[in-house]
Parts: sequence; C-alpha cells; structure tokens
Amino acid sequence: MATLNALLPHDIRSRVAQETGIWLVTGAAGFIGSNLVETLLGLGQRVVGLDNFSTGHQRNLDEVQRLVGPQAWGRFRFIRGDSCDMQVCRAACAGVRHVLHQAALGSVPRSIEDPLDTHASNVTGFLNMLVAARDAGVESFTYAASSSTYGDEPSLPKLEDVIGRPLSPYAATKLFNELYAEVFDRCYGFRAIGLRYFNVFGRRQDPNGAYAAVIPQWIATMLRDEGVYINGDGETTRDFCHVANAVQANLCAALATDDNRNLVYNVAVGQSNSLNGLFDGLVAQLEAVGVRYRQRPVYRDFRAGDVRHSLADIRRATERLGYTPTHTLPEGLREAMPWYVEFIAEQAACCSA
Repeated sequence: MATLNALLPHDIRSRVAQETGIWLVTGAAGFIGSNLVETLLGLGQRVVGLDNFSTGHQRNLDEVQRLVGPQAWGRFRFIRGDSCDMQVCRAACAGVRHVLHQAALGSVPRSIEDPLDTHASNVTGFLNMLVAARDAGVESFTYAASSSTYGDEPSLPKLEDVIGRPLSPYAATKLFNELYAEVFDRCYGFRAIGLRYFNVFGRRQDPNGAYAAVIPQWIATMLRDEGVYINGDGETTRDFCHVANAVQANLCAALATDDNRNLVYNVAVGQSNSLNGLFDGLVAQLEAVGVRYRQRPVYRDFRAGDVRHSLADIRRATERLGYTPTHTLPEGLREAMPWYVEFIAEQAACCSA
C-alpha cells in the first residue's frame, strides 16, 4: 500500500517539504489524523501527535510506522492525553509551528445520545487548544469543522456564509468552534482556518461500532455478506470526500497567507451522490477486487438529525487556498477498497483464531 503523500499534487508536496517547523496533529490515532501524520512524516516533517484513544486506535499509528519506516518514525513524538486537559494542550503546543486540530467526538447519533461528552470534547477541548496555541505563538491553526453546521439551510450547493439552524448537538458544537475562532481573531488577533468536511472516507476509517460512518460500515457488512440497511428511501444525497482531499486541504490551509485565515472552507468534491448510487458503486468496486455481493438493501425510517441533501460549493477553497480535489467518489473507493478488504479479513482471522 502506497503512502498517502503519493496521492497529493506535486506542488503541495514540494511546499510542505520545505517547511522546517514542528507540526502538531491532534486526534493523531484517528482516521484523518493518522493520515495527516503519515503524510507529514513522509514529507520529512517533525510531528507531535496527541490522542486519548477515545475513538482513535493504536493500530492506526502502528500502520503509519510500518509505512513510513524507522527513520521517518523517529521524527514522531506521541502524547497520550485529552484536549479537555489544559496542561496537556500546553505541553503539546510547546515549540510547534503548525497545529492541525482533528480531535473530536464525531457522529450525529452519538451526540444525540450523549450531548455532554460531545460538548466536552468538541467545545471545551477546542477552546483549550485555541488558548494553548495562541499562548505558544503558533504560526497556523487549522481545525476540523463540519458540513453539519449548515443544518436546516435548504439551498444547494452549500455556500460558507449561508447556514441554517443546527439539527443535532454535534452540529451545535461545530458551530461553537467557528464562533470561538472568529472571536479569537477579534479579541487577540489569533487567526484560525476551519475546514467544513463533507462525508470524508478512506483507509483507516473504522467500520465497527454503532457510530461507524456509512461507507466503511457498508463495506464491512458487504464483505461479511450481511444485509445493508439504508435510512430513508435511498435518495438522500451526500458529497463524499476521499481522505486524500481532506489531507490536501489541511496542508493548503496551514500554508495559507494571513489574509486567507479566519475563514471557513468547504472541503469536498462538489459532486452529489445518492445513497442508492453509493450502494451500487460499492457493489461494483467490490466486484473489481473479486468479491460478489448479491443482496439488495433494506430500507428503514429516516434517522433523527440527518440532513436530507448535502452538496458543497468548493470555489472559496480552490480560489483562496489552492485546494484541488484529486479523488471523486469512484476514484476514492477504488483507492480505499483494498485496505478495507485486507482489514476486514484480518479482523475475521483474529476472531476465528
């Protein structure tokens, strides 16, 4: 399996390779965080990782270590800790030039069931990181925002300056992040960039558990030849974004000029895909790697807090950050599918041993 930096545009790789400062990636053992760590180490950077393993996994860091090799891994320092602990945040930010803040409790359903933990991680933890980064004098602060912030705003495609009311506690926490970032610029002159992710997917996205995202969950279900459930009629749409696009957006944001900071940017492809279309695409991609899935999906009630349609306008990110998505949904599935097939097979082997 090739390292992720091979999937990035050449100019982005060149710009990052010239950086000399230390990068901090929070949520480093998670899905997007571990891909950022892998990419940065592969480009010769020194990286500090922070994670409390609430949703991240040691296996993700172990895989990164195997992929980048011992020399690059020697430039990585890991801190096991929680962003809700201010002392941990201060220790993590010490001497850091760029912060990529990915740590959060994701999932709309999880936030509906447990709003307090979601708030603590996503709001208190975020504010702690802002304060610690400001006090440490970091050069850039990029954070994971969310397309859930658009809430009940019906217009398509989604424009960054037009949002509705949040539909879940998770969405509310992500709106809080954007408000705090804006206030920190006004009060302290500390500028931050928020990246509103749209349904990111790819290697190392956990397929297990009640809060697994749709793509890894469906792939795992299909590989076990079990039934796939679709919430609603299947015509719900999403703008699915491969993790290579999300990594690229983070690097572009970290290296952005000052007049392009203190803004939020949509991170997506700008293409609408229905859940029914996604199902058919997954069946086709599985068949391409030798796996036949013949069951039809089972439809059930819509899920509380879900947005019906989601499609991003990415012009602000392309024009101001130089973001250029490299992977559409089919291309991203083609890249990610071998990882999922291998991962699910390894899990099955461990369970039967």
